[in-house]
Amino acid sequence: MSATATDVEDQKVSLPTLTAMVVGSMVGSGVFLLPRRFGTETGVLGALIAWAIAGTGMLMLAFVFQRLATRRPDLDAGIYAYAKAGFGDYVGFNSAFGFWASACAGNTSYWVLIMTTASALFPGLGAGDTVLAVVCSSVAVWLFCYLILRGVKEAAIVNRIATFAKVIPILLFIVVALIAFKADVFTANFWGGDGHYSATSVFNQAKGTMLITVFVFMGIEGASVYSRFARKREDVGRATVFGFLSVLAVFMLVTLSSYGVMPQAELAVAQQPAMAFVLESVVGHWGSIFIRVGVVLSVLGAYLAWTLMAAEILYIPAKTDDMPRFLARTNAKGAPVAALVMAGGLVQLLLILLLFTSESLDFMLDLTAALALIPYLLASSYALKLTITRQTYDGARAPLSDSVIAAVATAYTLFLVFAAGLDHLLLSCILYAPGAVLYVIARRERNLRLFTPAETVLFVVIVVGAVAGIVSLATGAITI
Repeated sequence: MSATATDVEDQKVSLPTLTAMVVGSMVGSGVFLLPRRFGTETGVLGALIAWAIAGTGMLMLAFVFQRLATRRPDLDAGIYAYAKAGFGDYVGFNSAFGFWASACAGNTSYWVLIMTTASALFPGLGAGDTVLAVVCSSVAVWLFCYLILRGVKEAAIVNRIATFAKVIPILLFIVVALIAFKADVFTANFWGGDGHYSATSVFNQAKGTMLITVFVFMGIEGASVYSRFARKREDVGRATVFGFLSVLAVFMLVTLSSYGVMPQAELAVAQQPAMAFVLESVVGHWGSIFIRVGVVLSVLGAYLAWTLMAAEILYIPAKTDDMPRFLARTNAKGAPVAALVMAGGLVQLLLILLLFTSESLDFMLDLTAALALIPYLLASSYALKLTITRQTYDGARAPLSDSVIAAVATAYTLFLVFAAGLDHLLLSCILYAPGAVLYVIARRERNLRLFTPAETVLFVVIVVGAVAGIVSLATGAITI
C-alpha cells in the first residue's frame, strides 16, 4: 500500500531536525574509538596533518553537496542521483548500491561496539563477535526495523532526541581531558612512531588514519539523502555545513586532548571504546561507565539514522525504476518496507560473517569507509563536471569558488582511494559484484538494454576485482 500525498507531507522535517539527522549520522561509534585508532597509527603531528587533510577535504565535500542540492534541486538521494546524472545508469546504480552496502556495514559495526561495551557486564558478549553477541544483535536489528516501519518522521524525532542526549558524555570527556592535560605527555607524543622526525614517517602515520576519518565523517551527505523530507530545499545545504563544522570541532578535540592525558603506546592498546579507557584513567571507574552509557545512546541514535539512510538509498532509485520495483513499496506510514527488510537482511549476513573474522570492529569500520569512497568520488566528480561543462550555470563560466571546491573534493577522494589500499578495494568488489543482479532485474522490468559498451567494461572490472578478492581471501593474501 502506498502512502498518500498527505502522509508524505506529514513527514516533512525542519532545519534543526535535519541538522540533528546529519550530526546523528556522523556522531556514532567513531568518536568513541578515535583515541585508540589514532594512537595505533600516529602521534600528535600526524594527527594534526590527518585532521587538516580530512577536515579540508570533507569540508569541500560538504560544500559540494550544498551546491549540488542548490543547482540540482530536482535530484533526491544525493549520492545515487548525482552519480547517475553525471555518468550514466550503471554507474549511478553502483553508487547507490555501494553506499547502501557501506551503510549496512556501518550498522553492523554499531552492534559490534554495543556488544563490546556491554561485555563489561555480560562477559559472554566478548568482543561483539561471539555467538551470543550475534544472536542479541540480530534480535535488535529486526526490532529497529519494526520501529522505523511505524513511521519515518517518528524515527527522525527519536534520533534528534538521541543526538542531544549523547553529546553530554562527549563534551564531559573533552572538558575533563583538557583539565587533566599534561604538557610533557603531549610533547612526548608529538612525533609518534619511534619519536624521531621523518617526513615520510609522519606522512605514512597520517595516511594510516584516513579510513577512520572517512568513517567518522560518514553521514555528511545525510541531509541530501533526506532531501525529500525537508520543508525548505535550502535547508539541505545548511544542515550539511552546520552539522559538519560542529562535528569536526568535536572530533579534533577528542583526538588531541587524549594525547595530553596518556602516552601514545597506552592509547594504542586501550580497550574499545577507548574514550572510556582514557576518562577512567583520569576520574576512576565511574568515568568508564558514564562513557559506555553514552556509547549505547550514541550508537543507537546513529543506527537509526543510518538505517533510514540505507532504506532511502534503495527506495529512491526504485521509484525511478533504477532498482527493482518491489523496493519502492511503502506502508501506510510512508516507510519503504522492502528496502528496510533488505537492509536488515544484509546487516544480518554481515553479523554472521563476524563469527569468522578477527578484529571484527576494525574490519567493519574499514570496510564501511572503503565502500563509501567510490560514491563520494563520483559525487565530487559530478560537481567538477558541472563546472567544466557549465551545465546549470546557464552557459556562463562557473564561479571560481565552485571550481576550486569541486576540484579539491575530487582530489581528496582520489587520495582516499589510494590510502585505502588495494585490499579494501578488492573486498569492496566482492560486495559490488552481486549487486548487478538487482540492476539486471530493474532493466528487464523496463525492457531496456543492460549495458552500454563502457558499462560492460565496468561490469567486467568489478567482477574481476571480486574474483581477485575471493582468491586473495582463500589464499590468505587478504585476511579479515
